[in-house]
Amino acid sequence: MVIIGIDEAGRGPLAGPVVVGGIRINSKFKFQKSKFWKDFKNIKDSKKLSARQREAWFSKLTAHREILWAVARVYPKTIDRINISQAANLGARRVYKKLAGNRLLRTVLDGGLYLPKQIPSQTIVKGDEKIPAIAAASIIAKVTRDRLMLRLHKKYPQYRFDIHKGYGTALHRALIKKYGRSKAHRESFHSREIS
Repeated sequence: MVIIGIDEAGRGPLAGPVVVGGIRINSKFKFQKSKFWKDFKNIKDSKKLSARQREAWFSKLTAHREILWAVARVYPKTIDRINISQAANLGARRVYKKLAGNRLLRTVLDGGLYLPKQIPSQTIVKGDEKIPAIAAASIIAKVTRDRLMLRLHKKYPQYRFDIHKGYGTALHRALIKKYGRSKAHRESFHSREIS
């Protein structure tokens, strides 16, 4: 049986894209008896790993020849136009299409993400803590987004995206007050969020 796991990173920040990650595994793959598969069953949600651990897992997952992976990025202009929930679900649909093509494949998603009704899917609250495929997807999404935010830091160094990755920290709010919003910022966050 083929299973796709999908999760997102960047739902809550004031800047940068929301990134949706996904992996596709086949339960009949020979690696089930391998050390990698045993490790995979103990994978953790990206929020429970250090940056170094996430990078190590990202390397393992994306290099494994029997795992397919994909990401979708939805940028601030689209987030502002359709809202963050719709943007995250748009990303989930894009990732699903990349991994499934024209097939209907069983998919598990972390809470808050949904696919169209014709796709056999299940949204699981705290799925990134319960289902290895969703935890792996969370790592793919988080590492990809963090790398994008480091690129944005080079373009807009005054906002220190390298430190807070666009989240609404006290430092980030202070820098927005000082410099105003950049093109990387979401217009849809309210001014009270930076006061």
